[in-house]
Parts: sequence; C-alpha cells; structure tokens
Amino acid sequence: MLLTESKYLSHALKEWAVAIEALEAGKTIVLLRKGGIRETSKNFSVEHTHVWLYPTYEHQKPHLLKPEYAEKVTVVESGWHPETVRIGSLAHITRVLAVKQPEKLSLLQPYHIWNEQMAIDRLKWKPNQPLSILLLRVYRLWQPIVIPYHQSYGGCKSWFDLLEPIALERLEPVLDDDTYSQQTKQIVNLINHKNFL
Repeated sequence: MLLTESKYLSHALKEWAVAIEALEAGKTIVLLRKGGIRETSKNFSVEHTHVWLYPTYEHQKPHLLKPEYAEKVTVVESGWHPETVRIGSLAHITRVLAVKQPEKLSLLQPYHIWNEQMAIDRLKWKPNQPLSILLLRVYRLWQPIVIPYHQSYGGCKSWFDLLEPIALERLEPVLDDDTYSQQTKQIVNLINHKNFL
C-alpha cells in the first residue's frame, strides 16, 4: 500500500533506462547512488520517498553493466534525449543504507545490475562520502504514460518535478510483500554483518 495522501505525484528520480527496466521486471530492488554532478547538495540525499522512475539514455555505458544488461543498451550521443519519455512505474524508497567498504559492496554484487568495476568506481568517486544503497519497492502503472520531453528534465541531477503530475491510480506492486521483505532483509543483513563493523 502506498503511503501518500495525495492523488497525484510530480516528483521524479532519474536513472538509466536499463536499470528502470530491471526494477520494473523485478530483477533488482537496488540502486547505487552518490548523486549527479549538478546536485543542489554536496552530498547525496533522498529528497522524496515516493517518486516516478524517469529513464535516461545519455550516460548508459554497456561496459559498466553485467553482460545480460549490457546487451540491452543502445549507446546514444552526448546531449541526445528522446522527444517523448515513457513513465511506467513508481518507486517507494523504503531504505537508504550507507556503504564505505569495498568488501561490503562486493557482497551486494548479486543484487544489482552493474558489474563490479562500476560499483567500485562509484564507491571511489568522492571517497569521503559513503555510497548510498537505495532499496525500492516498485509499482507498475497499469498502462504506461508517455510524456513530452522538456529541457528542465535534462542535466546531471537525480531529482526533479514533472511539469504535469501523474495520477496515483491503478498501480500494481512488481514484487509481493513477502518477496520484497525477504530481499530487503538479506541486503540489510549483508551490510550490517558484524565482520564489517
């Protein structure tokens, strides 16, 4: 059940299209974040716990993905964007966990779509800041909505608001309660393992 009082939502989180596809298919519940280059804050923070997942294409790099996901990516030129964007799902960010140790990050490798090099590189970027592990409960729209691209949606930022809010109607969870809870528990236990305290 979604924990929001509004009937409409405009908040959006940008992520690689291939990652959103995996989230919508129930292949993962994990995103790794340190924020975009143009974030308003120097540190990554979760601005909203309920967000539409907004797919991006420009920065997708096949060589940073596991092979089964790399083959799904079509590389586009810098600055390219689609004329329209498909919004197919909403995410409830249920947990945000901080990781600083490479060993701990390696344990999470089976739970996300990126290869080990990508995960380590993201951990090393801004080394004084931990890597944020976002756990997302994803809900698919019964029928995806296609919206026009707007220049305000561009740039290296994680969060923005859609010009037109989308109704919170006919949303179905990708994973059932038990499956999501089990995956969450496994990931939290790995991160909180006493050997890494």
